[in-house]
Amino acid sequence: MKQFTDLYWRLDATTRTQEKLAALVAYFTAAAPADAACAVGVLCGARQLRAVSTTLLRQWVAEETGLPEWLVEDAYAHVGDLAETLALLLPDTAGDDGDVRPGLAETVATTIHAIRDADEGRKREVVTATWRQLAPRERIVWHKLLTGGLRVGVSRTLVARALAEVAGVEPAVMTHRLMGVAGGPLDAAGFTRLLAPETAADDRRPYPFFLASAVDQTDPVAVAAELGPIEAWQAEWKWDGMRAQIVRRGDDATLWSRGEELVNDAFPEIVAAAAQLPSGTVLDGELLAVGRGGSAGGLSLLGFAALSKRAGRRTVPKKILTEIPAVFVAYDLVEHGGIDLRPQPLCDRRAVLETVVPDCFGAALTAPPAEAVLFRSPLVAADSWALLAARRAESRGRGVEGLMLKRRSSPYGTGRTRGDWWKWKIEPLEIDAVLLYAQAGHGRRAGLHSDYTLGVWDGDRLVTIAKAYSGLADAEIVEIDRIVRATTLERHGPVRICEPTLVMQLAFEGVAASTRHKSGVAVRFPRIVRWRREKTPAEAGTLADLRRMLAQFS
Repeated sequence: MKQFTDLYWRLDATTRTQEKLAALVAYFTAAAPADAACAVGVLCGARQLRAVSTTLLRQWVAEETGLPEWLVEDAYAHVGDLAETLALLLPDTAGDDGDVRPGLAETVATTIHAIRDADEGRKREVVTATWRQLAPRERIVWHKLLTGGLRVGVSRTLVARALAEVAGVEPAVMTHRLMGVAGGPLDAAGFTRLLAPETAADDRRPYPFFLASAVDQTDPVAVAAELGPIEAWQAEWKWDGMRAQIVRRGDDATLWSRGEELVNDAFPEIVAAAAQLPSGTVLDGELLAVGRGGSAGGLSLLGFAALSKRAGRRTVPKKILTEIPAVFVAYDLVEHGGIDLRPQPLCDRRAVLETVVPDCFGAALTAPPAEAVLFRSPLVAADSWALLAARRAESRGRGVEGLMLKRRSSPYGTGRTRGDWWKWKIEPLEIDAVLLYAQAGHGRRAGLHSDYTLGVWDGDRLVTIAKAYSGLADAEIVEIDRIVRATTLERHGPVRICEPTLVMQLAFEGVAASTRHKSGVAVRFPRIVRWRREKTPAEAGTLADLRRMLAQFS
């Protein structure tokens, strides 16, 4: 545990890439394979288990130290990091550095995995014993692991570079080997294979996803000036679904999300259809939720909110399979006949894709083959940027998020390589909302109320519709914090209920019906555009406004 803690603080102490790289190389060279394997998962964003709630940790620290819980909460508000607050409040009872202490893998196994399903008494017994073994700087890291909230300031690309240096292979090779790590645990044997000079291809592993950058311009003239002649570009709809890859090799068919999770169990009909593809085929595309059997017997897009009811499930009840059918819309062919096509131009990959996936999703909306679930993404035709902009204006009515622009000559890259793939999204929906609750922030915003809950009018009362954490300048946050403190009606820990005096212009990507919100609606990806100082709360938007948006675009 001490080795990983030292790595964490070395990474936290610098913003220099070379210093982070050196720290990673030193760690992976010296760490035991089991500890290194566990660290790779954490650093690459593997799903972390939450063994103990933060509420229980607060309570136990208060009881262990004899401090009132309100003082623990007040300390947290000042420090801004709960793991650090609790670690510093506890007395330093750790042994000398010469004492033999368990490594990262053993610590995670015995103090997190082992107690996740234990009763509260057993959890407290393990937690308090571990507090006595760890130094304060180790406790901070362990608290984050214990609550499933450890985030380290390194990218997957940097981890791949470090491991590639240790293994003596190219970074691109290591990047591919790391695919799938975030979706499941890596053990000591797996880490050893990761560093082998040459490894047999993993038949289940997807390729690293190629990501698009956002087009900042909305004016087609400005887009043309930035991207050049339209003939060099291929346009497609930007679907409102979940990015995924189908990997068909040998006798196996697997479906991987962009988050590198194996999602076969959530989409069994897609996997069954993928099994009919030729071996040595890898498709990149989008999982979409669709409605079948409309008035014309075709398909209708249900949107991401519906798809999310299936994603992440280990088993999907028959009712959900029936109510929320899924399809896979392929827009790229990454491997064909066992040959990696990524270096080839997009136009060539597209030509082969049309032979592998003959059914086009555009035609399928009105006349789908019976129970078909694999389609090819249609191209959006336009011979000028002005005409393409007009097609983009149709997006919200079609249930899509805008356009994807891909250079016809582009290879299939790795990560967010700017220049070849762009997302030209439609402008967001907007509404003016009133700040109702404010919560203290963390990190550099510790001590400031920077997390806001906003609401709109439903008759003569305000109902909450969204939480927003971004969009305001630091100076505005400081000013709003003063207003929040001066207009507080009630306090509940770090949250303050405020008088409704502030109006914010809220932007969001979509609106959907929701049974989880009292308002009955939920907005997607909310963020604050600006503080509407000139408006009073009475001038804010209404729930009826949101329902009209829902009716218009559903």
